[in-house]
Amino acid sequence: MPFAMPVPQDNVPAVSYPVLAAEAVGARGFVPRGWTLESAVTGDLDGDGRPDLAFVLHMTDPANVRKNDDGLCGDTLDTNPRILGVALARPEGGYRLVVQNHDLVPRRDNACAEDWFDGETGGGIAIARGNVVVTLGRFMSAGGWGMGRTVFTLRWREGALRLIGFDARNTQRNSGETSSLSVNYLTRKVRIAHGRIDSDAETVRWTRLPGTTLPAIDAIGNGLDYDPAGLAGKL
Repeated sequence: MPFAMPVPQDNVPAVSYPVLAAEAVGARGFVPRGWTLESAVTGDLDGDGRPDLAFVLHMTDPANVRKNDDGLCGDTLDTNPRILGVALARPEGGYRLVVQNHDLVPRRDNACAEDWFDGETGGGIAIARGNVVVTLGRFMSAGGWGMGRTVFTLRWREGALRLIGFDARNTQRNSGETSSLSVNYLTRKVRIAHGRIDSDAETVRWTRLPGTTLPAIDAIGNGLDYDPAGLAGKL
């Protein structure tokens, strides 16, 4: 599977996740003790004309910065987890929390894998066209040749943040081969493509995704492991 990450290390300690405040004046009001506000973006998510809020928190516990056992790719590994939150603007001001998720952006578990949310391959969070867009970068400094991005496009719909688009692209740095998967959950159309970095030509195949539902964010799980209908595993 070209999008697979290496086998994780076994030194990732368990953590307890806090329950975030139900309401706050702004993004910093949702930050509990021992966490920091890493990213915050605004935009209208529910169509009421008011700017809503999406944010990512990062835990700062020194106990989660572990010694890298083999010393490869640095002496330490920061396994501190993240929380992705979404809060809708209230008519009277401030925000009410509607999403708290700590699975989609997984914890770092391999020192040779760059930080998929805050690395050079361009991870992060944005609001675009009324959707929350979460990007996870993939790059190995040792132990793997694949690099690329996985992008989740989520829309507030029927009382939940639901997946409407999934895009993943991978490049094998040793061979120059590329592969990509794009899933539109609204139309159920799937585009699968293969090519090379030294050519604009691609072999493209179209198919359809079975089912009719839009997965809620909590059904996605670990964003780096997500494989809709097993399609990524067949590339």
